[in-house]
Amino acid sequence: MAKLYFRHGAMGSSKTANALMAAYNYYERGKRALLVKPKLDTRDEGVVRSRMGLCQPCIYVEDLVKMTDEELSAYDCVIVDEAQFCVKSDIEFMVHIVDDLTIPVICYGLRTDFRRNLFEGSMWLLAWADVIEELKTVCWCGQGASCNTRFTESGEIIRDGEQVLVGGNDRYIALCRRHFAAGELGPKYLVKEDFEEDQ
Repeated sequence: MAKLYFRHGAMGSSKTANALMAAYNYYERGKRALLVKPKLDTRDEGVVRSRMGLCQPCIYVEDLVKMTDEELSAYDCVIVDEAQFCVKSDIEFMVHIVDDLTIPVICYGLRTDFRRNLFEGSMWLLAWADVIEELKTVCWCGQGASCNTRFTESGEIIRDGEQVLVGGNDRYIALCRRHFAAGELGPKYLVKEDFEEDQ
């Protein structure tokens, strides 16, 4: 039986890498997975790209919801990255894909924003998903990190502003609740250049 999955995690929990690996697993088995992301993710046009450099072409959620049932039936799975940026009607369409077309839909995204408020897409996925899984990451202190923390160039935590500000390591870091509340970003975290030097 097909299911609607919501795999959520804080920034840096490898959500996009997991989405790309899931798509590759389908490909390896001779199946077709449709990769999708909302247009609100403007970092790479028409591409799902992980911080590790993995990437694959995708379509936009805004185009997915215009597809006919016949077009969708050509796929064995739909994989949605940055699902927090979806709206209620998008999630309703994904429920239709699962329930009426028996095609699994696997959504990856943030649960909450930098103020710890739910995103619209995440709220409806939490309400309607058949399977909800957390992808783990850690704070600089080693504890589990669940807070997506927006910060300034000078290292100060931002607690007010627009909900959506697309960015990566240059704007966000995952913290545990304690360090989020205390406003402590911690020591400089590992950047891509450091990772490559250590390999």
